[in-house]
Amino acid sequence: MIDPRRLRVLRALADHGTVTAAAQALHLTPSAVSQQLAALESEVGHELLRRRGRRVSLTAAGELLVRHANAVAAELERAQATLAAFGSGATGRVEVGSFASAITQVVAPALAALRVSAPDVTLRVRDVEGHASVPLLLDGEIDLAITEEYRLRTDDRRLTRFPLYTEPFDVLLPPVHPLAGRAEVDLADLADDDWVVTLPGNPVRDVVQLACEQAGFAPRITHTSDDFRATGALVRAGAGVALVPRNAVRGVPVRGTAPLRRVVAAVRRGSEDHPLIGLVRNALLAAVGQPARTYSES
Repeated sequence: MIDPRRLRVLRALADHGTVTAAAQALHLTPSAVSQQLAALESEVGHELLRRRGRRVSLTAAGELLVRHANAVAAELERAQATLAAFGSGATGRVEVGSFASAITQVVAPALAALRVSAPDVTLRVRDVEGHASVPLLLDGEIDLAITEEYRLRTDDRRLTRFPLYTEPFDVLLPPVHPLAGRAEVDLADLADDDWVVTLPGNPVRDVVQLACEQAGFAPRITHTSDDFRATGALVRAGAGVALVPRNAVRGVPVRGTAPLRRVVAAVRRGSEDHPLIGLVRNALLAAVGQPARTYSES
Protein backbone atom coordinates (compact mmCIF):
# COMPACT_ATOMS: atom_id res chain seq x y z
CA MET A 1 0.00 0.00 0.00
CA ILE A 2 1.16 3.54 -0.78
CA ASP A 3 1.16 5.85 2.23
CA PRO A 4 -0.81 8.99 1.18
CA ARG A 5 1.28 11.11 3.55
CA ARG A 6 4.32 10.30 1.45
CA LEU A 7 2.43 11.34 -1.67
CA ARG A 8 2.04 14.77 -0.09
CA VAL A 9 5.81 14.93 0.37
CA LEU A 10 6.32 14.00 -3.29
CA ARG A 11 3.88 16.72 -4.40
CA ALA A 12 5.72 19.29 -2.30
CA LEU A 13 9.02 18.29 -3.87
CA ALA A 14 7.52 18.57 -7.36
CA ASP A 15 6.23 22.07 -6.53
CA HIS A 16 9.35 23.44 -4.82
CA GLY A 17 12.22 21.68 -6.59
CA THR A 18 14.52 20.99 -3.62
CA VAL A 19 14.32 18.84 -0.53
CA THR A 20 15.04 21.88 1.64
CA ALA A 21 12.24 23.96 0.12
CA ALA A 22 9.80 21.06 0.33
CA ALA A 23 10.74 20.54 3.98
CA GLN A 24 10.10 24.20 4.76
CA ALA A 25 6.68 24.05 3.07
CA LEU A 26 5.73 20.91 5.01
CA HIS A 27 7.26 22.10 8.31
CA LEU A 28 9.54 19.05 8.35
CA THR A 29 13.30 18.62 8.45
CA PRO A 30 15.13 17.92 5.16
CA SER A 31 16.20 14.59 6.65
CA ALA A 32 12.57 13.62 7.31
CA VAL A 33 11.59 14.55 3.74
CA SER A 34 14.46 12.47 2.30
CA GLN A 35 13.44 9.51 4.46
CA GLN A 36 9.81 9.77 3.35
CA LEU A 37 10.81 9.90 -0.31
CA ALA A 38 13.15 6.94 0.05
CA ALA A 39 10.35 4.98 1.75
CA LEU A 40 7.95 5.92 -1.04
CA GLU A 41 10.41 4.68 -3.69
CA SER A 42 10.66 1.42 -1.77
CA GLU A 43 6.86 1.12 -1.57
CA VAL A 44 6.28 1.61 -5.31
CA GLY A 45 9.38 -0.27 -6.46
CA HIS A 46 10.48 2.50 -8.85
CA GLU A 47 13.03 5.27 -8.84
CA LEU A 48 11.02 8.47 -8.52
CA LEU A 49 13.75 11.11 -8.31
CA ARG A 50 16.77 12.07 -10.36
CA ARG A 51 19.30 13.91 -8.20
CA ARG A 52 21.57 16.66 -9.56
CA GLY A 53 23.49 18.25 -6.73
CA ARG A 54 21.08 20.00 -4.37
CA ARG A 55 18.24 19.96 -6.89
CA VAL A 56 16.18 16.97 -7.83
CA SER A 57 13.86 16.27 -10.73
CA LEU A 58 11.17 13.67 -11.21
CA THR A 59 11.69 10.56 -13.28
CA ALA A 60 8.91 9.45 -15.63
CA ALA A 61 7.61 7.22 -12.84
CA GLY A 62 7.75 10.16 -10.43
CA GLU A 63 5.74 12.39 -12.76
CA LEU A 64 3.15 9.64 -13.19
CA LEU A 65 2.83 9.21 -9.44
CA VAL A 66 2.49 12.98 -8.90
CA ARG A 67 -0.51 13.01 -11.24
CA HIS A 68 -2.12 10.29 -9.15
CA ALA A 69 -1.13 12.16 -5.97
CA ASN A 70 -2.93 15.27 -7.24
CA ALA A 71 -6.05 13.20 -7.93
CA VAL A 72 -5.87 11.64 -4.45
CA ALA A 73 -5.48 15.09 -2.85
CA ALA A 74 -8.51 16.40 -4.76
CA GLU A 75 -10.61 13.42 -3.62
CA LEU A 76 -9.58 13.98 -0.01
CA GLU A 77 -10.58 17.65 -0.29
CA ARG A 78 -13.90 16.56 -1.81
CA ALA A 79 -14.49 14.05 0.99
CA GLN A 80 -13.86 16.75 3.58
CA ALA A 81 -16.25 19.08 1.76
CA THR A 82 -18.95 16.39 1.63
CA LEU A 83 -18.64 15.66 5.36
CA ALA A 84 -18.72 19.36 6.15
CA ALA A 85 -21.89 19.74 4.09
CA PHE A 86 -23.40 16.77 5.95
CA GLY A 87 -22.68 18.55 9.22
CA SER A 88 -24.03 21.89 7.88
CA GLY A 89 -20.60 23.56 7.70
CA ALA A 90 -21.90 26.73 9.28
CA THR A 91 -19.05 26.96 11.77
CA GLY A 92 -15.34 27.16 11.09
CA ARG A 93 -12.42 29.20 9.84
CA VAL A 94 -11.25 30.02 6.32
CA GLU A 95 -7.72 31.30 5.69
CA VAL A 96 -7.54 33.78 2.80
CA GLY A 97 -4.39 35.06 1.12
CA SER A 98 -4.78 38.27 -0.89
CA PHE A 99 -2.76 41.22 -2.14
CA ALA A 100 -3.44 44.57 -0.48
CA SER A 101 -5.76 46.32 -2.95
CA ALA A 102 -7.97 43.23 -3.25
CA ILE A 103 -8.22 43.16 0.54
CA THR A 104 -9.56 46.71 0.37
CA GLN A 105 -11.75 46.11 -2.67
CA VAL A 106 -13.19 42.68 -1.90
CA VAL A 107 -11.96 40.85 1.18
CA ALA A 108 -12.72 43.46 3.85
CA PRO A 109 -16.32 44.03 2.63
CA ALA A 110 -16.81 40.24 2.47
CA LEU A 111 -15.49 39.87 6.01
CA ALA A 112 -17.88 42.57 7.26
CA ALA A 113 -20.83 40.89 5.54
CA LEU A 114 -19.96 37.46 6.93
CA ARG A 115 -19.79 38.83 10.47
CA VAL A 116 -23.50 39.61 10.07
CA SER A 117 -24.75 36.74 7.89
CA ALA A 118 -22.54 33.94 9.25
CA PRO A 119 -21.15 35.04 12.64
CA ASP A 120 -19.77 31.57 13.39
CA VAL A 121 -17.55 31.67 10.31
CA THR A 122 -14.15 33.25 10.91
CA LEU A 123 -12.28 34.76 7.98
CA ARG A 124 -8.56 35.03 8.68
CA VAL A 125 -6.77 37.27 6.16
CA ARG A 126 -3.10 37.18 5.19
CA ASP A 127 -1.64 40.05 3.14
CA VAL A 128 0.45 38.34 0.48
CA GLU A 129 1.36 39.24 -3.09
CA GLY A 130 -0.64 37.39 -5.73
CA HIS A 131 2.33 35.45 -7.08
CA ALA A 132 3.09 34.13 -3.58
CA SER A 133 -0.44 33.11 -2.61
CA VAL A 134 -0.81 30.11 -4.93
CA PRO A 135 2.17 28.19 -3.45
CA LEU A 136 0.71 28.85 0.01
CA LEU A 137 -2.63 27.48 -1.21
CA LEU A 138 -1.08 24.33 -2.66
CA ASP A 139 0.94 23.80 0.52
CA GLY A 140 -2.24 24.00 2.63
CA GLU A 141 -1.19 27.19 4.43
CA ILE A 142 -4.32 29.02 3.22
CA ASP A 143 -7.71 27.85 1.95
CA LEU A 144 -8.37 30.49 -0.70
CA ALA A 145 -5.97 32.62 -2.75
CA ILE A 146 -6.83 35.87 -4.50
CA THR A 147 -4.39 36.38 -7.33
CA GLU A 148 -3.96 37.65 -10.88
CA GLU A 149 -5.15 35.46 -13.72
CA TYR A 150 -1.91 35.81 -15.66
CA ARG A 151 0.03 34.24 -12.77
CA LEU A 152 -2.42 31.37 -12.29
CA ARG A 153 -1.80 28.51 -14.70
CA THR A 154 -5.15 27.78 -16.32
CA ASP A 155 -4.10 24.17 -16.96
CA ASP A 156 -3.29 23.43 -13.31
CA ARG A 157 -5.73 20.68 -12.45
CA ARG A 158 -4.93 21.03 -8.76
CA LEU A 159 -6.89 24.29 -8.56
CA THR A 160 -10.42 25.53 -9.14
CA ARG A 161 -10.80 29.26 -9.77
CA PHE A 162 -13.58 31.80 -10.20
CA PRO A 163 -13.30 35.37 -11.51
CA LEU A 164 -13.82 38.36 -9.22
CA TYR A 165 -13.15 41.58 -11.10
CA THR A 166 -11.08 43.24 -13.82
CA GLU A 167 -9.30 46.56 -13.45
CA PRO A 168 -7.26 48.66 -15.89
CA PHE A 169 -3.80 50.05 -15.24
CA ASP A 170 -3.38 53.84 -14.93
CA VAL A 171 -0.34 56.06 -15.41
CA LEU A 172 1.12 57.97 -12.47
CA LEU A 173 2.87 61.23 -13.37
CA PRO A 174 4.87 63.70 -11.25
CA PRO A 175 3.01 67.02 -10.73
CA VAL A 176 5.57 68.88 -12.87
CA HIS A 177 5.58 66.35 -15.72
CA PRO A 178 4.89 67.89 -19.17
CA LEU A 179 1.91 65.53 -19.59
CA ALA A 180 0.42 66.22 -16.15
CA GLY A 181 -3.16 67.40 -16.47
CA ARG A 182 -3.89 65.37 -19.59
CA ALA A 183 -7.14 63.38 -19.64
CA GLU A 184 -5.29 60.39 -21.14
CA VAL A 185 -1.66 59.48 -21.69
CA ASP A 186 -0.07 57.56 -24.55
CA LEU A 187 2.54 55.17 -23.13
CA ALA A 188 4.84 55.85 -26.09
CA ASP A 189 5.19 59.44 -24.84
CA LEU A 190 6.87 58.10 -21.67
CA ALA A 191 9.70 56.28 -23.44
CA ASP A 192 12.34 58.77 -22.24
CA ASP A 193 11.19 58.88 -18.59
CA ASP A 194 12.60 57.12 -15.57
CA TRP A 195 10.22 54.44 -14.27
CA VAL A 196 9.16 53.17 -10.86
CA VAL A 197 8.17 49.50 -11.09
CA THR A 198 7.60 46.52 -8.83
CA LEU A 199 10.34 44.05 -7.94
CA PRO A 200 11.25 41.08 -10.16
CA GLY A 201 8.79 38.23 -9.63
CA ASN A 202 5.84 40.54 -9.04
CA PRO A 203 3.36 39.96 -11.91
CA VAL A 204 2.64 43.70 -12.17
CA ARG A 205 6.20 44.17 -13.39
CA ASP A 206 5.50 41.72 -16.23
CA VAL A 207 2.42 43.69 -17.25
CA VAL A 208 4.30 47.01 -17.24
CA GLN A 209 7.19 45.68 -19.29
CA LEU A 210 4.88 44.05 -21.84
CA ALA A 211 2.75 47.21 -22.16
CA CYS A 212 5.86 49.34 -22.74
CA GLU A 213 7.21 46.81 -25.23
CA GLN A 214 3.94 46.98 -27.17
CA ALA A 215 4.26 50.78 -27.12
CA GLY A 216 7.69 50.45 -28.73
CA PHE A 217 10.19 50.87 -25.89
CA ALA A 218 11.74 49.24 -22.84
CA PRO A 219 11.13 51.19 -19.60
CA ARG A 220 14.22 52.68 -17.97
CA ILE A 221 13.75 51.21 -14.50
CA THR A 222 15.24 53.48 -11.86
CA HIS A 223 13.31 52.69 -8.66
CA THR A 224 11.50 49.57 -7.44
CA SER A 225 8.85 48.92 -4.79
CA ASP A 226 6.07 46.38 -4.29
CA ASP A 227 4.14 48.91 -2.18
CA PHE A 228 1.97 51.04 -4.46
CA ARG A 229 1.70 53.76 -1.80
CA ALA A 230 5.49 54.00 -1.90
CA THR A 231 5.36 54.03 -5.69
CA GLY A 232 2.91 56.93 -5.59
CA ALA A 233 5.14 58.82 -3.15
CA LEU A 234 8.19 58.35 -5.38
CA VAL A 235 6.28 59.56 -8.42
CA ARG A 236 5.00 62.63 -6.56
CA ALA A 237 8.60 63.35 -5.55
CA GLY A 238 9.57 63.43 -9.22
CA ALA A 239 11.50 60.14 -9.23
CA GLY A 240 9.79 58.89 -12.37
CA VAL A 241 6.54 57.66 -13.85
CA ALA A 242 4.66 54.44 -13.11
CA LEU A 243 1.92 52.19 -14.41
CA VAL A 244 -0.23 50.71 -11.64
CA PRO A 245 -3.56 48.90 -11.16
CA ARG A 246 -6.36 51.44 -10.75
CA ASN A 247 -7.66 50.01 -7.47
CA ALA A 248 -4.19 50.33 -5.96
CA VAL A 249 -3.61 53.98 -6.91
CA ARG A 250 -5.87 56.09 -9.11
CA GLY A 251 -3.97 57.73 -11.96
CA VAL A 252 -4.41 58.93 -15.53
CA PRO A 253 -6.07 56.50 -17.98
CA VAL A 254 -3.97 55.03 -20.78
CA ARG A 255 -4.93 56.18 -24.26
CA GLY A 256 -6.19 53.31 -26.38
CA THR A 257 -6.30 49.80 -24.97
CA ALA A 258 -5.09 49.83 -21.37
CA PRO A 259 -3.38 46.83 -19.77
CA LEU A 260 -5.76 44.88 -17.53
CA ARG A 261 -5.45 42.96 -14.30
CA ARG A 262 -7.95 40.11 -14.05
CA VAL A 263 -8.37 39.17 -10.41
CA VAL A 264 -9.52 35.66 -9.54
CA ALA A 265 -9.96 33.55 -6.44
CA ALA A 266 -8.58 30.02 -6.38
CA VAL A 267 -9.12 27.02 -4.10
CA ARG A 268 -7.67 23.54 -4.06
CA ARG A 269 -9.61 21.28 -6.41
CA GLY A 270 -12.12 19.24 -4.45
CA SER A 271 -12.66 21.93 -1.80
CA GLU A 272 -14.89 24.13 -3.98
CA ASP A 273 -18.04 22.42 -2.64
CA HIS A 274 -17.07 22.86 1.01
CA PRO A 275 -19.85 24.92 2.62
CA LEU A 276 -17.40 27.29 4.29
CA ILE A 277 -15.65 27.92 0.96
CA GLY A 278 -19.07 28.49 -0.61
CA LEU A 279 -20.01 31.07 1.99
CA VAL A 280 -16.76 32.96 1.50
CA ARG A 281 -16.96 32.70 -2.29
CA ASN A 282 -20.44 34.18 -2.37
CA ALA A 283 -19.47 36.94 0.06
CA LEU A 284 -16.55 37.85 -2.23
CA LEU A 285 -18.83 37.83 -5.28
CA ALA A 286 -21.37 40.03 -3.48
CA ALA A 287 -18.59 42.49 -2.63
CA VAL A 288 -17.90 43.00 -6.34
CA GLY A 289 -21.58 43.06 -7.32
CA GLN A 290 -21.83 39.54 -8.72
CA PRO A 291 -24.71 37.21 -7.82
CA ALA A 292 -24.09 34.31 -5.46
CA ARG A 293 -23.83 30.95 -7.16
CA THR A 294 -22.98 27.33 -6.57
CA TYR A 295 -19.76 25.85 -7.89
CA SER A 296 -21.64 24.08 -10.68
CA GLU A 297 -22.67 27.50 -11.99
CA SER A 298 -19.16 28.98 -11.82
